[in-house]
Amino acid sequence: MDLKQLEYFVRVAELGSFTRAAIALDVAQPALSRQIRLLEVELRQNLLARNGRGATPTEAGKLLLEHGRGILHQVAVAREELGVARGALAGRVSIGLPPSLSRLITVPLTQAFRAKLPQAQLTLTEGFSLVMIDSLRMGNLDMALLYNPERSPDMEQTLLHEEELVLISPRAEVPHGKGNKARAAVALRDAAALPLILPSRPNAFRLLLEAETMRLGCALRIAMEVDGLNAILSLVREGFGHAVLPAYTLANIDHGGALVVRQLQAPRPTSQLTLVRSSRRPSTETHKVARALLQDVVLQAIAPYTA
Repeated sequence: MDLKQLEYFVRVAELGSFTRAAIALDVAQPALSRQIRLLEVELRQNLLARNGRGATPTEAGKLLLEHGRGILHQVAVAREELGVARGALAGRVSIGLPPSLSRLITVPLTQAFRAKLPQAQLTLTEGFSLVMIDSLRMGNLDMALLYNPERSPDMEQTLLHEEELVLISPRAEVPHGKGNKARAAVALRDAAALPLILPSRPNAFRLLLEAETMRLGCALRIAMEVDGLNAILSLVREGFGHAVLPAYTLANIDHGGALVVRQLQAPRPTSQLTLVRSSRRPSTETHKVARALLQDVVLQAIAPYTA
């Protein structure tokens, strides 16, 4: 089996289009189609169902796609290790970031990566936990930052930080008082009764809040479900409700002092930020250095918000 043909097939199957794959691979579409057809002839099976809207893997194609990703990943790992043998940390590192952290760490992470791994290629992908877990299993991501991931034998997890969620409110909705009264902590039961703007399930923060309020015997008063961090904070700023998120998420929006952060208590909902990688895939020296960089950058970036 020709590795180039396998690479072409995987890209077409992932993108669902010969046209998009040809552009991504920088090859002529007729040449791409011919190579995949040769692969199908060799394997004596149709791998792609071609239609006017693109191409989708057949059952045989789905099987080859699963194996093909692993094969191509192994080849990439071998090339990286050969590079290490001649003194160069190279190769590609793909990292998944949650929306709550993406804006805060993208620039410092890129700067640190270029300084430490100038010959390596960095790919950053923003996404939600369930999508990133699937990407880790398929080999599309080498590592990802996840909140409260479930334990799994095929995932290696490193706890980076335990963070308390806070109540983020429009300043006009916070009682005025002397000293620090306006910033006084709010009981979780009282916060649950406020009109809340929360992401939909299975968002990690939403699930955590529901579990904690269930233990208290109360329910969340959900004004709106919004699956977008900037959108949630913008709606809170305009007075449509309150949010419960880590304090550092405020770095994602310029609120000009229109938002007030208050601690939650009785109990304090605490989320775990975890660095996750697939334990079934080999880790190169480049990946190990990248993981250390990611951990350092994250902890430095959130430090001002967790003191």
